[in-house]
Amino acid sequence: MPVTSAPAAKPAASPRRLLWHRLIFGLWYRPVDVLDEARDRSVWGAAMFLSLLCGALGTLGKDSFWVQWGVSPVLALEAMAIASGVTLVATLFLGAVTHAIARRLGGNGRFAPTTGLFAVVFWATDLPRLFLSTWLPVDSVPVRAAASVTAAFGCVIATLLIRGQHHLPTHKAVASVAIQMVAAVALLKFPPGSA
Repeated sequence: MPVTSAPAAKPAASPRRLLWHRLIFGLWYRPVDVLDEARDRSVWGAAMFLSLLCGALGTLGKDSFWVQWGVSPVLALEAMAIASGVTLVATLFLGAVTHAIARRLGGNGRFAPTTGLFAVVFWATDLPRLFLSTWLPVDSVPVRAAASVTAAFGCVIATLLIRGQHHLPTHKAVASVAIQMVAAVALLKFPPGSA
C-alpha cells in the first residue's frame, strides 16, 4: 500500500500593507479596526511625516511667520523647518513617555508601535484644527470649536490605542495618556493668549 505524504501546510499569509492614507484617515471613520491592523507595526514614516507636516501647518497659522516672511522668506522657512523638527522630537517624546507610563501600570506593549502610533493619532486627529488655523485667527470660534472636538476625539483614540497595545483596562489606559494629552492640548490647541 503506497504511503501518501500529508499535504504541506500553507504558509501564513503576510499582513496586508498598511498605507499611510488608510492609517491616517481610517482613524476618523474606523479607528478600532485601524488600530487593530496597525498593532504590531512600526509606523515611523507616517509618524515623522505627520509631525513635520503639522509643525509646518502650525507655523503657517502664526502671524509672526508672515511678518518674518515679509522681511526674509529664507529666514521664515528656516524657522518653519526648526519648528517642524522640534514638533517631531516633542511628539516622539510624548509617545515614549506614554509608553513608559503604560508599562509602569502593567502594560506589555512594544515601544516602537506604541510611540509611532501615538504620534500618528495625536496629529491625525489635530489636522482639521491646523487646516482651519492657517486661514482663520487662532482665537476664532470655528478654530476653537475644532480644537475642542479634536482634543476630545484625540484623547479617546489615544486611550483606545494604549488599551489595545498594552492590554490595559480603560482606566489605566486613560491614566497613561492623560497628563501628556492635557499638557499638549493646553499648549498647542489652546495656547496662552489665544482666549
